[in-house]
Amino acid sequence: MRISFHTLGCKLNYSETSQLRDQYEKLGHEIVPFGNETDAVIINTCTVTENADTECRKIIRKIQQVSPEAFIGVTGCYAQLKSHEIASIPGVDAVIGTSDKLRIDEIISDYSKRNKPELHVSSVDDAIFSFSQSADEDSRTRAFLKIQDGCDYSCSFCTIPLARGKSRSIDISEIPNRIRQLEEQEYHEIILSGINLGDYSHDDSSFIDVLHLIESLDTKARFRIGSIEPNLVNELILRLIASSNKIVPHLHMPLQSGSQSVLKRMKRRYKISSYYDNLILCKQLMPHACIGADVIVGFPGETDQEYEETFTFIEQLPFSYLHVFTYSERDNTPAANYDDSIPMRIRKLRNARLRALSDAKRRVFYESQIGSSHKVIPESFDESTGFWRGWTENYVRVQFSGTQFLNMQPYAVHLEQYDHVSGTVTSTLLEDPQLNNGYIQLSVI
Repeated sequence: MRISFHTLGCKLNYSETSQLRDQYEKLGHEIVPFGNETDAVIINTCTVTENADTECRKIIRKIQQVSPEAFIGVTGCYAQLKSHEIASIPGVDAVIGTSDKLRIDEIISDYSKRNKPELHVSSVDDAIFSFSQSADEDSRTRAFLKIQDGCDYSCSFCTIPLARGKSRSIDISEIPNRIRQLEEQEYHEIILSGINLGDYSHDDSSFIDVLHLIESLDTKARFRIGSIEPNLVNELILRLIASSNKIVPHLHMPLQSGSQSVLKRMKRRYKISSYYDNLILCKQLMPHACIGADVIVGFPGETDQEYEETFTFIEQLPFSYLHVFTYSERDNTPAANYDDSIPMRIRKLRNARLRALSDAKRRVFYESQIGSSHKVIPESFDESTGFWRGWTENYVRVQFSGTQFLNMQPYAVHLEQYDHVSGTVTSTLLEDPQLNNGYIQLSVI
């Protein structure tokens, strides 16, 4: 059978789709690119995606145009929360919830078209941890390693706990073997991933125990921490990262708002003062560290003054980049019933202004790295330009000219000059016979 996959949403979704793809491949099925003629398609959906119903319908129409007789299965967070809504979409043959997402090959034995969609959606209250890992979309050198799933928090705008269930984690004893497998597949960077990564807990082990375990391993891979909640970052974690030769100096802490009153309505678990303290300590311990944040604009009742508090908070601190989201109402969340909805026009204006600030912050961060040396892992090659692209350990995006057959390994580079017109930093490889062979020009993009 020919089968294809389509994924919406977070990196964890991509990781789980990758796991599904491997399962079907091992069963002898042919994996075909999405959009090609196929016998079956699995769509992995996201609850955070705005207008999820519209997106799902567009994808299904596209499938039907190319493969009108293809079996269509829909899974993921949207499928968990709105299973009957999805089942009403013409062309859907099966809806599979979160708990059974990685068991589709066991649940579905017949991939013929149905007259009526099958529903396989159970409660996520007792969901167990299901392992997954995947390669970055644009990379053969970076891999995402899922070590945690679910969330016990109750942020007023978020449906993920309803869609993913309670927080649960991989057995810490399994992690070394998973890392070893990824190294054997020649991945040089491993990104620790989870829905609420810092809430990792298994038996008596916590997230900092995972970091200590990584420090103790005989591994050449470098490790990047995925998004981690600010209330779960502490001095011990920051000092461990600062002293590590394996865990890279890059921290992504969702801020969501720089206004304490908005954070309270969001039911976030930290104060602006503690976020500030963590960020300042991180920069004191690691001046070259990259610090990113998620921000939501247009939350119900967000006044002009509260928005300015967020803008000023970000503007005065050494953030390196932002992921800015325009608030959108989600069913089954307290915030959806809050008064004082912000007009969409205002939400979009606030979003655009923060995105411009993010661009400025990234430029300042890149400029601050001039004269420093880092390691970059070549990830993708553009034949039309002759450039390789990759990330330094502190998350500076670089591109460099070189042969298409360059070894996929870490290269030491020296960042030399920022070009304000093109937004690039030209650099050269350092003369290290164990890492490099000759010189290559680099530029930050």
